[in-house]
Amino acid sequence: MAIWLQATLWGLLAGSTFLIGAGLGYFVRIPDRIVAGIMAFGSGVLISALYFELVEEAYEQGGFDATAIGFMAGAVIYSGANWILAPKGAKHRKRSNGTQPSEQEDASSGMALTIGALIDGIPESIVIGLGLIGGGKVSMVTVIAIFLFNSSQRSFQRSRHEKSQPFCYVFLLWGSIATASGIASWLGYSFFSGYSLYVLAGITAIAAGAILTMLVDTKIPEAFEKVYNFTGLIMVAGFLTAYLLSKMESGGNDSQTVAFWTEVFKRYL
Repeated sequence: MAIWLQATLWGLLAGSTFLIGAGLGYFVRIPDRIVAGIMAFGSGVLISALYFELVEEAYEQGGFDATAIGFMAGAVIYSGANWILAPKGAKHRKRSNGTQPSEQEDASSGMALTIGALIDGIPESIVIGLGLIGGGKVSMVTVIAIFLFNSSQRSFQRSRHEKSQPFCYVFLLWGSIATASGIASWLGYSFFSGYSLYVLAGITAIAAGAILTMLVDTKIPEAFEKVYNFTGLIMVAGFLTAYLLSKMESGGNDSQTVAFWTEVFKRYL
């Protein structure tokens, strides 16, 4: 299979988690604390993936300057986008308590939600495409983190905007975002394939900075609101799990601890 097609399909898979979560939120009532616990666990997994899969890779490719500049640039870009969207109807787009206004209350609410979801999902998808450049492979740890994270978030962050719409509208909305994620992953591979390692390091770091800012600004506070003092504990468990999976994926079997957990996963999972 052509690599550009692989990048597109992996991006679609990552984006489809928004659609899966929206479907669960529309038809199934899952207790908020359970979903928030999954979100906290996914946050820990994603933070681990950011460090061991993205930031370290960026540093190895382009050194400290490219990594630091890109990382801070990603944070600035995401924060700026949020700042612009907030007064246009997206201030509460991440909340599960019904504070996001409907389109009847704010005509720009629906568009703000859509744009907000795009700026959340596109950095993740670009990273997937970048990982395939030069014969690389997609990190399963990163994919698992995105899957847990986005699907759990969407399953209990239904706004009044979505509640007032038929399911076909919601399906088309989040289906288009999943498609955009596939396109972003394809662009991440196709557009940046000819660039130097220094540039690739900067782009990877930008995506990592944007994702971390998204976590801290919007998702970790939402999880804490539901699971309170257990949020940190659950996140640490997610971080440790992702760390072990990352070591197993990279073939780090020189450690007896990693070998032990590899055997546990093989036997019981």
